[in-house]
Amino acid sequence: MRDRILLAWQLLNESGSIFVQIGEDNLHLVRNILDEEFGADNFMSVITVRVKNMPFGAKHLENMYDHLIWYAKDKKQVKFRRLFLERPPDPAEFSFLEEPSGARRKITTEERKSPDSLPTNYRLFSRLDLYSSGYTPTCIYDYEFEGTVFKPQTGKSWKTTKHGMEELERQRRLMKLGSKLYFISYFDEYAYTLLTNFWNDTAGGFSEAKSYVVQTHPKIIQRCMLMTTDPGDLVFDPTCGSGTTAYVAEQQGRRWITCDTSRVAVTLSRQRLMNAVFDYYTLAQPHEGVGSGLRYKTAPHVTLGSIANREPSPQEVLYNQPLIDSSKVRVTGPFTVEAVPAATVQTIQDVGTESRALETIGGSLARSGETLRQAEWRDELFKTGIRAKGGQKISFSRVEPLPATRWLHADAETVESTEQPGQRVVVSFGPEHQPLEQRQVALALEEAQQLIPKPKIIVFAAFEFDSEAAKDIDETDWPGVTLLKAKMNGDLFTEDLRKKRSSNESFWLVGQPDVQLTKRKDDQYVVEVLGFDYYNTKTGTIDSGGPHNIAMWMLDPDYDGRSLFPRQVFFPMSGEKDGWSRLAKNLKAEIDEELIQNYHGTTSLPFKAGERRRAAVKIVDDRGIESLKLIDLD
Repeated sequence: MRDRILLAWQLLNESGSIFVQIGEDNLHLVRNILDEEFGADNFMSVITVRVKNMPFGAKHLENMYDHLIWYAKDKKQVKFRRLFLERPPDPAEFSFLEEPSGARRKITTEERKSPDSLPTNYRLFSRLDLYSSGYTPTCIYDYEFEGTVFKPQTGKSWKTTKHGMEELERQRRLMKLGSKLYFISYFDEYAYTLLTNFWNDTAGGFSEAKSYVVQTHPKIIQRCMLMTTDPGDLVFDPTCGSGTTAYVAEQQGRRWITCDTSRVAVTLSRQRLMNAVFDYYTLAQPHEGVGSGLRYKTAPHVTLGSIANREPSPQEVLYNQPLIDSSKVRVTGPFTVEAVPAATVQTIQDVGTESRALETIGGSLARSGETLRQAEWRDELFKTGIRAKGGQKISFSRVEPLPATRWLHADAETVESTEQPGQRVVVSFGPEHQPLEQRQVALALEEAQQLIPKPKIIVFAAFEFDSEAAKDIDETDWPGVTLLKAKMNGDLFTEDLRKKRSSNESFWLVGQPDVQLTKRKDDQYVVEVLGFDYYNTKTGTIDSGGPHNIAMWMLDPDYDGRSLFPRQVFFPMSGEKDGWSRLAKNLKAEIDEELIQNYHGTTSLPFKAGERRRAAVKIVDDRGIESLKLIDLD
């Protein structure tokens, strides 16, 4: 936490703010860290937010709230926009009624119990004290109203001058109750309340189903963002979770960067953003873009002073209510998803205990220690096997460590069947926190060539595959040996939560994309996705599969070897309510209906070769397994 807070302080603009959501247990600890990094003078507030609608059955006193600790980079320069919330009439505060005839009375007990039963043409009002908290000589005087002379209390003065008091009487804003004089404030003149640091309305009422167990209510993020940023400002969330910060930033016209160490979180965030549809807010200066700001609703703030001095009522800007152009809707703007493996430096001791390096001890070769993760993965592989297409499965009769190898981590044998005998399989596991790279593939193949007897199958199992590594695996031609890719489920990171059973889908066989490139006479190219080539676990052969299992595929016509930037996206399996059909329905005023139909198929639109003269096709099958195919346009 301290490292992240220090980084946040370094990145923040001088007018920026940081919000840290934390529970009761660690509130004091995090405040100490924030005091250290930001300085106690830059503390703004602790905001209490409700996170539960009902008690969960705690052993002791139930805690229903979390806390947002708010610090500024520089309190003297911090950007702050005051927020207002609509409020329902509170009979305890607005306890009087004014009838259309002008008659005034206290609301009845029945009306207090059921405020909705009040006639709409009646005006609710409250009585406010006319005495000032201080002492102003020009506001000391006796004032006669309805036959009674009223004097200011000892040591206090009236809130306005005698001329102002006369103006209040002229506008029927004075009320005598007992021995005191009051000012009349109508509810309909200012039906808003100032947002404070107690948010009791942030527990339930999600507009969409929660996709992440600790998903924060969008209202919490929205208020923080609206209070401390303007449209076009940049917001950073170092723990994106389900992507709520990016979602709200996109909704409110802010730029955003978000990241997470979990692939699950990044995937959920990407899906959420790609499916999102937003209202189109009216720009303050349309020709200048969102950086010029938005147009907002305003509310007059009628005060005693504005009435007494006959001044226009000040207008409060409602930053949480931008004006909506109902003729348009918005979708998420272009964004990239990038994986940047962190550079690490290991000590000699780390290398000795975690690598698969060889050591010479007493003239013999002995394998050094292996990672605990690889031992767990071998056990899981033996227990669950590798899931394949159509309910098929590669099952193993044994899975053991492979001695004297660094890049091959398991020696296994498939279960013998009536179709074929058991076959030797060797497995190379990818790293925990980055994609399996091309160098590992090459080194693993070198080691496999030295094995006797020769393996029949080499499985590369990884959470993610580098594009070049995947290409080498797919295109390597080794007679008599089959190279396969297996996708490892992110649940393998949660050993303590995962159920111990053979039905776990921890390893999925990845098909090889079957893609055809055609060059047209006008020097443009067309890509057709024919489907996947799948390994048949019964026959031990590669079978060609059709395109009917392709859920989505994307084309980057100028791939840079690092980040996929799709220029064309296709949903072959989408129905009338899915994919581009859904988008076309929402955006039909902006979308070419004929063009939309092209994005249901498996053939791309014509495209020109980019500077790199290389295209990339990413295919996602109906199981959610991703494959990347690189195509050299030359």
